[in-house]
Amino acid sequence: MTEDLDRLRKLILAALPEDTSLHGGSPQLRYTYLPTAHMKALRPDSMLVAGNRGSGKSFWWAALQESELRGAIGGRVGIRRDTLVSTGFGEASSPDNYPGKDTIATLLDQFDARRVWQTVVLKHVADGEILEEFRSLRTWQERVKWVCGHPEEVERCLFEADQRLAVADQFHMILFDALDRTADKWERMHALVRGLLQVLLDFRSYQRIRLKVFVRPDQIEDRSVSTFPDSSKVLAQKTDLTWPRKDLYGLLWQYLANEPNEGQVFRDLSAREVDAQWNMQDGVWTVPEVLSSQEETQKKLFHAITGPWMGRDRRRGFPYSWLPNHLGDANRQVSPRSFLAAIRHAASDPPRADQENALHYESIKRGVQKASTIRVREIEEDYPWVRTLFMPLKGISVPCPFDDIEQSWRNRGVLEELQQSIGRPEGVRLPPRHIHLGPKGVFEDLKELGLMEETSDGRANLPDVYRIGYGIGRRGGVRPVAR
Repeated sequence: MTEDLDRLRKLILAALPEDTSLHGGSPQLRYTYLPTAHMKALRPDSMLVAGNRGSGKSFWWAALQESELRGAIGGRVGIRRDTLVSTGFGEASSPDNYPGKDTIATLLDQFDARRVWQTVVLKHVADGEILEEFRSLRTWQERVKWVCGHPEEVERCLFEADQRLAVADQFHMILFDALDRTADKWERMHALVRGLLQVLLDFRSYQRIRLKVFVRPDQIEDRSVSTFPDSSKVLAQKTDLTWPRKDLYGLLWQYLANEPNEGQVFRDLSAREVDAQWNMQDGVWTVPEVLSSQEETQKKLFHAITGPWMGRDRRRGFPYSWLPNHLGDANRQVSPRSFLAAIRHAASDPPRADQENALHYESIKRGVQKASTIRVREIEEDYPWVRTLFMPLKGISVPCPFDDIEQSWRNRGVLEELQQSIGRPEGVRLPPRHIHLGPKGVFEDLKELGLMEETSDGRANLPDVYRIGYGIGRRGGVRPVAR
């Protein structure tokens, strides 16, 4: 391997983090890439934003709280740097800003969920003499009780707060994320989400107060969530955080070009291979339009890193399309976290003596194996019961008749085990929503989550990003990971 190729491999390892999740930290401006598909979701009037694990919900929840990042992206999405931003709910505990899960559980025993969220908003935006009594309260229980007992005062306070913002020519945005941390049972979760959607509907008519709620798709799919008048006005305006292939590669270029020590290696490569001209703005190298929107140009540049094929000839596929195709779920959605992880781990694979490119196609396959392992761990954090369902399937090959999967579950008593654990303190939280319908109901849940799919001939299938990590085979596919 030449020195230039070795430097490129080292750049990939240095630029791409082992873990792209923030863990309560703030995003870095140099690694903040705004996909075209996310622009609508970030606009102030987009109040309900849906995305799967790893799609960017928590990233944007954190980014919108940083004035520097709002300044960097605000011109493209209509958010001003001086926008006031508050947190209505998030992953980390913040009792001064919102009640935690245990407090919420107590509140729901006494109050309607809509009143709980209305109290959270009121605490952040309202002011004036009329609220002196409210501001003197020290617990969320006291605050919600006050809101329930003073509906006219609450309405007046919120109206006046909106008017004051208009006079000051300011906006106030309240952000909600990590709603899966609010409850351990679907009934409670649905009640909380329904109440929050009702509050979104209440604030549609406000001029300067803007709420933005980040949710997982499965949190708003149950019919009980929309059992209030005019719910369709909120749900119809939902926007999705998706990652088309060109945006995945745009994100990759953003990371490589802005690595502080070796980023010039990649910028030189892109200038040489596809004549990409890089410009710096506010200390950040911005991805040229030719590298963010033209897939043929992206393909040429990526193949300069990987070589043109996923084997010895074109019959094995092309790395540019092969990689995202093998990382997509059953809904063809790719997590950028999985995408970057696969490339990073491909770069960490020891180079071969005859290797002609920075990344060998066999290393890319191993990168997909690693990314699948990471993705499986992530999905199990959100849905621990998935492991109970998939581990008994180890050793089978897909696609296969669903009867084969159902029989494996029955032989192991899988659904009975899940049913018995529901309600126990140490038991499964947020179990399959349709477990009461038996194996077919659970199959529908897995399909909704993108973990399984049904082929045109009626067989059950797992996308590679989950199949590999769970040790499930496919003829001619990437070898599964031993677990």
